[in-house]
Amino acid sequence: MRRLILAIVLAFGGLAAVQAAIKEGPVEYKAGDTVLKGYLVYDDATQERRPGVLVVHEWWGHDQHARNSARKLAEAGYVALAVDMYGGGKQADHPDNAGKFSGEVRKNLPLMKSRFEAGMQLLRKQPQVDEKRLAAIGYCFGGSVVLEMARAGEELRGVASFHGGLATEHPAQPGKTKARVLVMNGAEDPFVPPEQIAAFKKEMESAKVNYKFVNYPGAKHSFTNPDADANGAKFNLPLNYNAVADKESWLELQSFLKQIFKQ
Repeated sequence: MRRLILAIVLAFGGLAAVQAAIKEGPVEYKAGDTVLKGYLVYDDATQERRPGVLVVHEWWGHDQHARNSARKLAEAGYVALAVDMYGGGKQADHPDNAGKFSGEVRKNLPLMKSRFEAGMQLLRKQPQVDEKRLAAIGYCFGGSVVLEMARAGEELRGVASFHGGLATEHPAQPGKTKARVLVMNGAEDPFVPPEQIAAFKKEMESAKVNYKFVNYPGAKHSFTNPDADANGAKFNLPLNYNAVADKESWLELQSFLKQIFKQ
């Protein structure tokens, strides 16, 4: 009996030790004179260098949703950095502010690149990271950001967009996009109409980009964010969390990351 109790204690103790191995916390870095406030998460149970993944937030700004995704990536064996694209960790409390903050970045590609690349440099410098194996994922505004960075030729193995905008003023050019591209879209998302999807697919195919487009039936905008329904009701916006699409898109991402990081 004593041996059984000891075995149970050791088993639960070992589990707690594994869970406690996830290290996370805020980090500050700069793009020019702008202080950016990100969130770094990794598992210190191993000393091996592993792939790094940047997480770009929704138009609300760097928030808990982005941090939760970074934590899930760390639990899956990656080093994840939830970046700050607005500066100072700024968050929007109203769609008007969210539109203003995101618009300032979306309309200024050099600014977007500088802030994104600042996050890349920080992630590359982490001792746990294999600097040759980097990827980026993004949600909503963040999805459009990672697609723009792929179009711009950033040194990434792949980018994945969750319910992000697909339109661009800087379409992909043949031979320039190095990253593989995964787009996970809500089939009922009014912010991404069929003509935008068709234009995106044509763009990717014309530029010979290795891409995959997944449409989730019944899913609307912000389908991965559990706070979407509350925000939608509060501001009268077509935002809805979809548990099925959330789960399936995360599994799709896991498969994608394994593929691009194989070598």
